[in-house]
Amino acid sequence: MQSFIVEHYYQKEVDVYCGTQDVFSGKVAACADGVLTLEKDGKYTHVAVNKIIAMWEK
Repeated sequence: MQSFIVEHYYQKEVDVYCGTQDVFSGKVAACADGVLTLEKDGKYTHVAVNKIIAMWEK
């Protein structure tokens, strides 16, 4: 999943679904060591790659 994110979503705006009401949004800033880093409004959100159920480009 990590290499797929880097190849297809790096520097793109995405929504990431992790179950129930857990949806994170932002630009993919990095994806390494099992952690996806999203940037939005100058703030960073770090999501465990193994918790991602689905993601899509905005």
